[in-house]
Amino acid sequence: MNPRFREDSGPRNGADMFAALRLFTISPISCNLSPAKSLTATTLRISRRRFKPKPVRVVYLVNDFIRVPEVRVLDENNEHIGVLPTAEAMNRAREKELDLVVIQPKAEPPVAKIVDFGKYKYEQEKEARKQKAHQHTVEVKGIRLSARIGPHDIEVRKEQAKKFLDGGDKVKVEIILRGREKRHADLGRRIIQDFLTNLNAEMPLRVDQPIQNQGGQLTSIVAKA
Repeated sequence: MNPRFREDSGPRNGADMFAALRLFTISPISCNLSPAKSLTATTLRISRRRFKPKPVRVVYLVNDFIRVPEVRVLDENNEHIGVLPTAEAMNRAREKELDLVVIQPKAEPPVAKIVDFGKYKYEQEKEARKQKAHQHTVEVKGIRLSARIGPHDIEVRKEQAKKFLDGGDKVKVEIILRGREKRHADLGRRIIQDFLTNLNAEMPLRVDQPIQNQGGQLTSIVAKA
């Protein structure tokens, strides 16, 4: 029997204590674990990146990719030819050295046009870019005042509001009353009303929401008239 494990034999000094501890030390090698898989704490990282949605890809049905048996055909001058078998419509397009392009796939039967596909695609993408440039999502921008706001800050907030309104957005003017200020809601209403009156003198406004008091928060929403 190994004398190290006898009941009456304990570690006598520092060297024996160190030897005893080594017997019960678990290492990655003794457990058949690689250093990369050793029992260590790891920290999980959470990605904060926002992924932008992929743009919708337009799929064109052109020539041999048209699988329906017949189509309603328009010629290159936008004149209606009639309902033709798809093969015959493609032959007519080839005779004119043009393409057969489906322009209304959900119609019954689908509507196809004899046209130069390259020019047609360019015009469609150009029109899509033009529509996108004119689209604007109306947002509600916030302008926060206070019961103790000074004249200079009022002018700064007014210029901010004019910028938002010129951009086509709505503006929510608000004052949050705290503590004893809640007893003087009429003062907050007067500050908002004076702000809107001065703003309306420089830019005609449309009031979408009159001044309301909800739990000490005075708000009013306006838009450019």
